[in-house]
Amino acid sequence: MPRPSAAAVVLLSCFVFTFAAAAQSRTDWHTNCLSLKTSLHLDNTTILNTTYIAAPTNITTPGICQSTAPVTSAPLCRVEFVINTTSSSAVHAEAWLPDTWYGRFLEVGDGGLGGCIDYSALDYTTSLHFASVGTDNGHDGGGGTDPGDAHQFLNHPEVINDFAFRAIHVGAEIGKQIVQAYYARAAAKSYFLGCSTGGRQAMQSALKFPDDFDGILGGAPATDFNNAIGAFGMISRYFGAPISPAEASPKWIPADLWELVSKEILRQCDALDGVVDEIITDPDACEFRPEALQCTGSETTNCLTPIQVEALHNLYGPLYGLEGQLLYPRFPPGAEADPLATAKIPGMAAFLSNWFRFAVLNVTEHDFSTFGLADVELMDEINPGGIATFNGDLSTFRNRGGKFLSYHGSRDPLLPATNSKRMYDLIAHTLSFPLLDDFYRLFLIPGMGHCGNGLGASAFGQGILGFGVNGIAMNASSHNILLALVDWVESGVAPPTIIGTAVDGSVRTHCRYPQRSVWDGTVWICSD
Repeated sequence: MPRPSAAAVVLLSCFVFTFAAAAQSRTDWHTNCLSLKTSLHLDNTTILNTTYIAAPTNITTPGICQSTAPVTSAPLCRVEFVINTTSSSAVHAEAWLPDTWYGRFLEVGDGGLGGCIDYSALDYTTSLHFASVGTDNGHDGGGGTDPGDAHQFLNHPEVINDFAFRAIHVGAEIGKQIVQAYYARAAAKSYFLGCSTGGRQAMQSALKFPDDFDGILGGAPATDFNNAIGAFGMISRYFGAPISPAEASPKWIPADLWELVSKEILRQCDALDGVVDEIITDPDACEFRPEALQCTGSETTNCLTPIQVEALHNLYGPLYGLEGQLLYPRFPPGAEADPLATAKIPGMAAFLSNWFRFAVLNVTEHDFSTFGLADVELMDEINPGGIATFNGDLSTFRNRGGKFLSYHGSRDPLLPATNSKRMYDLIAHTLSFPLLDDFYRLFLIPGMGHCGNGLGASAFGQGILGFGVNGIAMNASSHNILLALVDWVESGVAPPTIIGTAVDGSVRTHCRYPQRSVWDGTVWICSD
């Protein structure tokens, strides 16, 4: 049988969605929404509240993370519910169910130590007509003004289990049942979207619960989690933390000297990609020599002491264990200029302090002045909740037809993009596939910071940080990685590249690993 033409497919899709919209217009969504509170009876689940939102507005949100959130994607039904995961743990969640629904379920991930529903992601995805669910990952906190807060983990292993792996799974199970009850039909396809902690949740879902999602989008994933957290602590130690005031340490590098460091890194490495634009396309190719800034003779200003040079060598070098094994990749040259770098350089990171005390040691106080490699290795040995998420066996997810897209900014100061390369290589080695193109694709984004922003073409539909010029989401799958995932899952069209947009409206083609982004003298191209 001949395949239908692209025009015929578009016409058929329009007819299907027009028919669906017409059927939905005859539905009393307001009544249906409010009735869910009494009509839904789901295992271990209580419907706390249902609200029909007829027009864009700001809503009041529960918990300590934020007090209000915008809803621009109305009309929709907001369902607030709680899932009791064990006798000592529970997951609070929300489902946003748009009137105009395209038959797709989507769950959003979280950030930091993960106790805040991502309302911006719910708003973004429902604007694209997904029925979306977000959870607090089993505790209230770990986001907002203090992304490192995690006191709820103290002596609560089941709360850690919710955060490490279970919350996303039960959110998907119950969320799909709510969707089916509301629309009177099951979702045709299921998706996940998350970055950072959400990226780790994406990978953990594919590893532990490969049937939950047909398509997964995981950005800047915090895989090899314990070593990533340990690197936070080691970097802080490189610069003399914790000392009060930290400036008392001879290792400390003040803000004006960090500007000097960034300029020198660009002088040494900006042109490696053939274009001087303050973007280091591949930080792994940058062998920064901080000795160029070392004071000589009688110099005492605008230069670094030998101790400060040594601290930079430690920062821009990989983290090795007590037996010489690689624990975690180096901090990427150029990322020190990102605004989020202050979360990692040089103060004692809240993520490390809270995770190590409350989840690893189960104590409220700890002296971090001797924190070292033994502590990093202890974290990974204990591995609370199996949170490491550094396993390459995605065979079950692949064999059932799942598709996974990942992305990572080269200027990410919190989680180096090199770690996503490690994850790709680990999967390839585990599955004995030299390339993973048939089900897993990683896009490296030059100049982008953590999950978005930064320099260059960092908007490509990855979420609230992926809006294009003037805050408009890109609606073509070539420019929108979430829609590209939908195309891959539902039409078998895998994205060869992703086009990003910069704040000035310029665009750049982003390449999938292991391809390289190369300047041919006129435009950026992808090369093997």
